[in-house]
Amino acid sequence: MVPPIEVMTGSSITWADFLRSQADALLACDFIETVTLSGQRQYVLAVIEHATRRVRVLGTTAHPIGNWVTQAIKNLVVDLDDAGCRARFLLRDRDGKFPALMDEILAEAGIKTVPTGIRMPRMNSLMERWVQSCRHELLDRCLAWSERHLRHALREYEHFYDQHRAHQALNQATPLRPAPNPITDPGRVIDLNIRRRDRLGGVLHEYSHAA
Repeated sequence: MVPPIEVMTGSSITWADFLRSQADALLACDFIETVTLSGQRQYVLAVIEHATRRVRVLGTTAHPIGNWVTQAIKNLVVDLDDAGCRARFLLRDRDGKFPALMDEILAEAGIKTVPTGIRMPRMNSLMERWVQSCRHELLDRCLAWSERHLRHALREYEHFYDQHRAHQALNQATPLRPAPNPITDPGRVIDLNIRRRDRLGGVLHEYSHAA
């Protein structure tokens, strides 16, 4: 069971209430571990926006030391500012790969870090769900030759996820594109022409109406 928390005001609220009330200002992050064909272990750092479901893959490295994570977070702060995203909270677990300086950088940008409970992945369920999707739709189906190849595959998946993958929570829209208008004309339905574009050699498929 997820315990109540105290956020900013010191008043106790349930975790579900916190997530609902702060969805528009909430980010979540996590690391994903994978292995290239050379046997090198890679660590992928990604962030998701709770309200829009937009994902940003901040990078991948074989050595997730404090300096690397800190620079990735600095880049994130700049990107959020350029995109006009006014986040106030960032959820993360208590992984030792997250340095204390990371929280300081976020605090300077007005973002409060909210650590989840120990061994309680459900407290960061939205991020965990994306990790599962990334594994099932990309990492389990794509053999990464090297770190460079993995970065390329992750860029492709980020674009696919944000621009083309429909989300039930968004009423079949994508994080960066609204859902298309339904086709009600019977004539258009009969002559419906769908085009498919393959990414990463057919690992990912994008569908669109032909012009």
